[in-house]
Amino acid sequence: MRLHLVDGTYELFRAHFSKRPPHAAPDGRDAKATVGLAASMLALLHDEEERVSHVAVAFDNPIRSVRNDWFPGYKTDEGVPPELLAQFDGAEDAARALGMTVWRMDRYEADDALATGAARWQGEVEQVRILTPDKDLGQSVRGQRVVQVDRLRNRVIDEDDVLRRRGVGPASVPDWLALVGDAADGIPGIPGFGEKTAAALLRVHLHVESIPARAAAWPRDIRSADRLAATLAARMEDALLYRKLATLIEDVPLPETLDDLAWRGVPRPAFESWCERLGARDLRARPRRWVE
Repeated sequence: MRLHLVDGTYELFRAHFSKRPPHAAPDGRDAKATVGLAASMLALLHDEEERVSHVAVAFDNPIRSVRNDWFPGYKTDEGVPPELLAQFDGAEDAARALGMTVWRMDRYEADDALATGAARWQGEVEQVRILTPDKDLGQSVRGQRVVQVDRLRNRVIDEDDVLRRRGVGPASVPDWLALVGDAADGIPGIPGFGEKTAAALLRVHLHVESIPARAAAWPRDIRSADRLAATLAARMEDALLYRKLATLIEDVPLPETLDDLAWRGVPRPAFESWCERLGARDLRARPRRWVE
């Protein structure tokens, strides 16, 4: 038995910016991203290799979260196309119409819900598969028990892959992001620290506060070590804040049990009604497994 945890916000953005043709609902509103998400989820639910049995989809709705209280520069909905923002509620409706559990995050983030689900149920399933390529979810990967799935590139990321791709293990991913920054989330990083330098330090010391203050104690192949050590010492408070921003919350109060996440098929009346409302008649015949 597998547990699939889907980053619905990522899927919605991916559908909006994809090469799919435009789609307008019968009332004229833009529904390309919503219909694209539904098509993507239908493909997932019927993928014989994925073998979906238990699944939940998490959305950032709204995009602002508790992290904006901690750091004003954290990501917001600024710059998001208004026609995409207008589809967030509809995207949740689409997932529900497919019989999927939906986690709507307002104070927390979708990634926090995914991390919570992985931490809570990893011991009860064969594998947790987190469907998003986002770098920050690398911290939730555990061996091959909890993995990330990048559907766009057809890639499964286990713990060895996290180490190979980032140069650090899952426990140090938030520290790595604190040093190098994460533009997608509005985390600036510490000036001068690139991916290789951050990885070289964290492979040995694991966390930013454990990195020696004296450059003489750093690996000898790090360039400009004296300057970087002085920068980190002066910006340690910032680095710790950035790590807090990058650290996913694993105790989001999700009310469901694992059994509640069981996918039993597409509920025909709800799905067909949704197809009519969105003018997505081409999707009506795609489900092969209906709720009995």
